Amino acid sequence: QVQLVESGGGLVQARGSLRLSCAASGRHFSTYTMGWFRQAPGKERNFVARFSWTGNTYYADSVKGRFTISRDNAKNTVYLQMNSLKPEDTAIYYCAASQLAQPRPYEYGYWGQGTQVTVSS
Repeated sequence: QVQLVESGGGLVQARGSLRLSCAASGRHFSTYTMGWFRQAPGKERNFVARFSWTGNTYYADSVKGRFTISRDNAKNTVYLQMNSLKPEDTAIYYCAASQLAQPRPYEYGYWGQGTQVTVSS
């Protein structure tokens, strides 16, 4: 069982930066692929980035070059550094965990409660 708690959201101006954190409880954090997703008002939840337990990372095209996912296995934490933020990045951001190396969005079995990110123009 894994419990996830996101933090670091807030209000930022366009072109600004934020770093989200997701702290995981439970055992064997290093054996989980960690992902970030986001859901804008009235829209579906979409994939943002993932950091596989194999060490590979993968990003949605919309954030490539602006967002960076990283993890600290000693701290059981995954991060999402978001730079050059745009108003369209406004959403609730969710952290998720999967035991698969390249999980599809529906293959994440554990989810956090989300943290709000609002980017003003």
